[in-house]
Amino acid sequence: MINAILWQAETGVPWRDLPERYGPWKTAHERLRKWTADGTWDRILTEVVIKDDAVGAVQWTFSVDSSSVRAHQHAAGARKKGAAALRSRSSPSTAKPSAAPAVD
Repeated sequence: MINAILWQAETGVPWRDLPERYGPWKTAHERLRKWTADGTWDRILTEVVIKDDAVGAVQWTFSVDSSSVRAHQHAAGARKKGAAALRSRSSPSTAKPSAAPAVD
């Protein structure tokens, strides 16, 4: 089961895409959740780090996902309640002059 957890952590795919060879994805996810809650996962990682550092041939690699996704230009401009009523009023600068004669 630890292979399934490590594979998912390495690839970053959703749990539902876990290959069948690792067994049910729900089982692997639940095991990780329980191991994290009771400290088992921390103990496993601590032991691995100690043993790997003792060998001396460990190369630590860190990866940070800094991707960003642009939203559509209209995504931030959602209409608010009452916006249609405000928009229907014409401003003085865009109002057309009346066809009636001017009052002196």
